[in-house]
Amino acid sequence: LAPSPRLSASQCRLPPTRYAAQPAPSPREIAAPLLPAPSATRRPPAPSNRAPSRPHLAPRRSVAPTFLDASRRPFPRGIRVPRAPFAVRGIREAARGTTVRGARTMAAAAPPLCAWLVAAGAHADFGADEHRQTQCLDAGSGATFGLDRRPLGVRRRGSARSGMAVSVALQPERVIVEKKRPDVKQRRVVVTGMGVVTPLGHDPDVFYNNLLDGHSGISEIETFDCSKFPTRIAGEIKSFSTEGWVVPKLSKRMDKFMLYLITAGKKALENGGLTEEVRNDLDKTRCGVLIGSAMGGMKVFNDAIEALRVSYRKMNPFCVPFATTNMGSAILAMDLGWMGPNYSISTACATSNFCILNAANHIRRGEADVMLCGGSDAPLIPIGLGGFVACRALSQRNSDPTKASRPWDMDRDGFVMGEGAGVLVLEELEHAKQRGATIYAEFLGGSFTCDAYHMTEPHPEGTGITLCIEKALADSGVAREEINYVNAHATSTQSGDLKEYEAIVRCFGQNPQLRVNSTKSMTGHLIGAAGGIEAVACIQVRSSCLL
Repeated sequence: LAPSPRLSASQCRLPPTRYAAQPAPSPREIAAPLLPAPSATRRPPAPSNRAPSRPHLAPRRSVAPTFLDASRRPFPRGIRVPRAPFAVRGIREAARGTTVRGARTMAAAAPPLCAWLVAAGAHADFGADEHRQTQCLDAGSGATFGLDRRPLGVRRRGSARSGMAVSVALQPERVIVEKKRPDVKQRRVVVTGMGVVTPLGHDPDVFYNNLLDGHSGISEIETFDCSKFPTRIAGEIKSFSTEGWVVPKLSKRMDKFMLYLITAGKKALENGGLTEEVRNDLDKTRCGVLIGSAMGGMKVFNDAIEALRVSYRKMNPFCVPFATTNMGSAILAMDLGWMGPNYSISTACATSNFCILNAANHIRRGEADVMLCGGSDAPLIPIGLGGFVACRALSQRNSDPTKASRPWDMDRDGFVMGEGAGVLVLEELEHAKQRGATIYAEFLGGSFTCDAYHMTEPHPEGTGITLCIEKALADSGVAREEINYVNAHATSTQSGDLKEYEAIVRCFGQNPQLRVNSTKSMTGHLIGAAGGIEAVACIQVRSSCLL
């Protein structure tokens, strides 16, 4: 609830639940202290043919009147009373549905029960954390609790004239029983499965051992002829098969990002011991898929454009759905029969991290028990390579591809594109224990921030990175001194690497035990899948106890 400029913050506090049983007074009882004394010479009211109004069903009880300013809101005709600094539409209109501004002003003048109901409604609609119920919501968001089709300022029949002050009875018509929400901090989230498709291997252990041995997955591009491009290298997947993971009929139609996604997702389930027999015993309404993609089905869409040059009849009828970023998660969920949260997030290089954190939050809030999450991308096609070349973002060290991606090196000249997918199985701790799952790590927290500075360049002072790290530490309840390894984003660009390094030093400069590296030096930059495979690398480091 956003406070009025003339309302102190203390007046926005939610009342105790004892107000829930308070009986509602009648309008006449509220206005009784303000009515003029009856006069013996006063003429009796004229007889009326109108039916008597329906009496209020709640028990009557006298309370102090509430004074409202009706200068900006239409009200039924009432009795002149002194002005007060609040204005509302009326409790009945606001209860049926009105704008957030109407809800805000209603709560400012409503009895404690009504204020609590509005706050609870705002809490449920905006998904605020449990401990933030007593904080204020921005009334300028434009969200609505319902529809009020009458424009503001339009008078209804019997409404007060502008400037007339009235007394209005604020009465809840029915009592709503509070439903306790589960404490999100009581539900712990653990990692019970991992799946990868990368230039360094398609198994978590093979992938991690190649990282330890310093092998590079970057080589010359073989998928298409790129001799006319200044950059001819990438972290390309040379050998990949969907046999046993994807139905052959769909495998021929799908974009590669979907094939990588589905394969990595099913490998994560297998790695986590979630076989078909085990999955049949799960509550599928509490299992979800949240695997994103930054680029989506670029190959399918590009092929459709080429076919359209001949005729629309030559186009793949699945080109539109298979090009969307959410279709990979949707197909995987349909294959598994999982009916829980299912969508995708596309936030460029941060796609996987966004998906992992949102999936964990679904479990923490009690909305799911098992979530597949991560990212997938397959941008290695002419239009993808050409687009990044046009941005002058790629390395042109074609003569030495294994050393082209060199984060923090003085001679770095841009990042190297890659492709693949990384998927985690997140599970509620008790749920994982009950089925005897292997727990690789525990997810403690994370954060979202934005530099709000430039499309590709980081903020000169690295404020967005620093803020994100600090908020992630606060959300997880971990001290800076407890962090001993950071898998940095460092993509081998001139400005990005430097600003990230400065932010890490600013946050962890007093921690001598900290180790920092960037696995992109061996995999290249997998765009939307980067965070997914790097999360697997972090978990493998933790599991192998190398730190």
